[in-house]
Amino acid sequence: MAELFAGKEWQTFLQILPTIPFETWETVWSTVVATLLALVIGLPLGVCLVTGEQGGVRPLPRWLMALLNGLVNLLRSVPFLILMIIVIPLSRAIVGTSIGTVASIVPLVIASFPFVSRLVETSMREVDAGVIEAAQSMGATPLQIITKVMVPESMPSLVANVTIAATTIMGYGAMAGIIGGGGLGKIAINYGYYRFNVVLEFFATALLVVLVQILQTVGTKLAIKCDKRIQK
Repeated sequence: MAELFAGKEWQTFLQILPTIPFETWETVWSTVVATLLALVIGLPLGVCLVTGEQGGVRPLPRWLMALLNGLVNLLRSVPFLILMIIVIPLSRAIVGTSIGTVASIVPLVIASFPFVSRLVETSMREVDAGVIEAAQSMGATPLQIITKVMVPESMPSLVANVTIAATTIMGYGAMAGIIGGGGLGKIAINYGYYRFNVVLEFFATALLVVLVQILQTVGTKLAIKCDKRIQK
């Protein structure tokens, strides 16, 4: 047993262990920031995809709807690894570098906001059309219908879908270690893939799994709490 823990892999693990809390924090921080920024873009876009269609609350020109749908479909179809490389110049232009946790947020947001917009669209379409028609018959404006009817009514589904988006973004963040992104993904790539340190690779992966489980559990509880149909 002593010989096992005296191996080179374990020695490297013990050397890197003090940095694990900081790398874990970087993973959580980048996931939260990227999710919030993706929501800032994806939430109104998803609302427009529902309300802007013909017969919607606030119809938009057909060419604009076609453009929005085409943009979302195009960005969603690009694999994240390829997208990361494509937007390296953009990351450098926005944050001044293409390496590090902050730089990885740029491709994370670009890759995730189309996904978020589709999730928001799905949640909005679950709202009962009768509720919307009732609000319209009472003279509510499109903005009032969106903010006081559609969003509140779809809140449980929105919270659940945002949780899905956040866990996906966390997985993308780990992949960003390939282009120099920080966090647990950097440890898994640098020491697990390039140096084939099984101990560090397994440990970093296990931590990511735990973080995803925590995030999913919190999101599920929030979604249940927001559901008015559940008796408290």
